[in-house]
Amino acid sequence: PDRDRVKRRSCAPKHNAHRKPPESCNKPSGGFFVGRKHGTIGENEREEGAMKQEKAYYHLPGLFEFYELYREFLPLYRGHREYFYDWCSIGSIYGAPADCIWGGGRTGFGGHDPKEVLALMQEYGISARLTFSNSLLREEHLSDRKCNALCALFAQSGGVENGVILHSELLLDYLRTHYPQLYLVSSTTKVLTDFRQLRDETAREEFRYVVPDFRLNKAFEQLDSLTQPQKDKVEFLCNECCWVGCRDRKRCYENVSRKNLGEDCPDHICTAPGAGEGYRFSKAMENPSFIGVEDIRRTFLPMGFSNFKIEGRGLGSALVLEFLLYYMVRPEYQLHVREAIYLDSMLDLF
Repeated sequence: PDRDRVKRRSCAPKHNAHRKPPESCNKPSGGFFVGRKHGTIGENEREEGAMKQEKAYYHLPGLFEFYELYREFLPLYRGHREYFYDWCSIGSIYGAPADCIWGGGRTGFGGHDPKEVLALMQEYGISARLTFSNSLLREEHLSDRKCNALCALFAQSGGVENGVILHSELLLDYLRTHYPQLYLVSSTTKVLTDFRQLRDETAREEFRYVVPDFRLNKAFEQLDSLTQPQKDKVEFLCNECCWVGCRDRKRCYENVSRKNLGEDCPDHICTAPGAGEGYRFSKAMENPSFIGVEDIRRTFLPMGFSNFKIEGRGLGSALVLEFLLYYMVRPEYQLHVREAIYLDSMLDLF
């Protein structure tokens, strides 16, 4: 709904108030990882590892959809490092504008100028990812002007590498041929619920990152059997609210793919328990596959995993802000960030 998007009030905000001269905010999303050697981790080693300063990289939602929010949040992230945990950083921000037939996962609604979006990411040294995870693409779709123009723009960005999140093997081959500057991410829309599928996917040299189905999040014994290069590729979906017993997840994603292709098809009706409530962060936290801040620090980082995806492209800006606060901001400073976003910038997030 329109009211869930970030809107600018008539009173122009002083959104440059927190800015400093451009500098890189984080390590480029291009292969810098802090990990450990492969092996089984005992409890003592986990505790010791939790005290070390491994780095977690968050991959955040709303590249186009929540541009206004990030335009206010990123200056705070750079200018007030004391507000934020020192063990985490922004690895990338992902999304897609409206009316992209290569899009998938969610129906994009972002309408901001791609050049301005890219400029914001370049200013803060953050990798931008185009979410092109449509699973039903055919040969005739590859010539789409809008999607090709976006790839061309983000491929020639310079500095930090940008990427594409994808599902289609057809699109993978096309991108590798025409836009080799873009790194590739295997989408969670593949619904990789079998660990053998995940292991095989991380062994593919085409992919820099692989996002498994959230139901593999706590398969610790199997996950720890991966080699360190494979662990470096795994990107866990942390805050999924979907029912763990869902058998329709792939059909749900296919429905979105059809809509993005312009097909006239009925909406997918979710029959999972509590589906009528919509997304609630409190509910997601009760999901057995939920990955929280302490899980990241005390379990996943010591195991050698460093990449964590936060979902939320189809949600409201206020909820996405809550994700940023929970995963990145020290509790004693969360109110400071809320005030800066809600009051100082005069953003209407509801």
